Amino acid sequence: MDWPSYFLPYDFSPLTVIAYVAVLALYVIALARLPSVEKPGVLRISAFLIGLGLCYAVMQTRFDYYSQYMFFVHRGQHLILHHLGPILIAVSNPLPVFRYWHSRSPDGLLSLLAPLGYVYRFLQQPAIAAFLFVGLIYFWLWPAMHFDAMLSRDLYWVMNWSMLLDGLLFWWLMLDPRSPAAKVALGYGKRILILALVAVPQIILGAYIVFARGAVYDVYEVCGRAWPIAPETDQLLGGLLTWIPPAMMSILGMFLILRRLMNQDKKPQPNHNPQHSSLAN
Repeated sequence: MDWPSYFLPYDFSPLTVIAYVAVLALYVIALARLPSVEKPGVLRISAFLIGLGLCYAVMQTRFDYYSQYMFFVHRGQHLILHHLGPILIAVSNPLPVFRYWHSRSPDGLLSLLAPLGYVYRFLQQPAIAAFLFVGLIYFWLWPAMHFDAMLSRDLYWVMNWSMLLDGLLFWWLMLDPRSPAAKVALGYGKRILILALVAVPQIILGAYIVFARGAVYDVYEVCGRAWPIAPETDQLLGGLLTWIPPAMMSILGMFLILRRLMNQDKKPQPNHNPQHSSLAN
C-alpha cells in the first residue's frame, strides 16, 4: 500500500466523518468569530485539534483495520478514544469557544435540546461517572461481549462511540476548569480520589490479561491476525496497554488537578475585611 492509503477509512462511516467534520467546523468558525481577548491560546487550540485528530485517526484510517485484527492495536485504539484524546480535548477547555453558538441558537432549538441537559447532569454525578468509566471497559472486554462486538459491524461502532463519549464526559468532569466553589463543579480532592479509585480496577483487569493462561480473546484466532505475531505476544501487549497507560493517565490527571490547585492558591485573594471596605468608601 502507498502511504496516502493509510489515511483513508478502512470501514467508511458517513455518520462518523460528518460528526468529526461538524465539530471541527463549529470550533474553527466560532474561534474565528470570537473577539481576540476571548480566544484561547495556541497550546489550548493545539490540544483540542490533536485530541480530535487522534480520535478520528483511530476510527477512520487504516489504523481501524489493524485494531480489528490485532488485540494490542485494539487496546491502543481504546486507550486513545477513552483516555488520551478526551484528556487533550478536556485540557483545551473548548466550552468557551462552543458557547459562541449557544448565544446564537434560537430558543426553539435550545428547548428541544433541554432534555440532553438532564441526561448530562445525571451522567456527571461522580459515582455514576466513575462506574460507567470503569464499567464500560469491563463490559467490552468481557470475552463473550468482545467476541460479538468484533464480529458485528454495528456493535463494533457502538463500542467505539460509547468509549469515546464516555471518555469525554469523564475527563471533562475530572478536568473541568471551573472553580470547585461553583455549585456545578466537583472539588479537587474528590477528583483526585476518583482518579485513584478508577485506576485500581483497570490495573487488575490488565494484570489478569497479562498473566492469563491460554487465549482470553479467541475472536482474533477466528478472524486471523493482521501481522504474524504469536497469540500470546498479542495478548501480552494488549494486557500491558490495558494495565500501565490507563494508570499513568490517572496519575497525569492528578498532576493536572494539583497544578491547577497550586495555581489557584497563588492567585491574590480579594480583601473582604468590612472595616477596610468601609474605610475605602
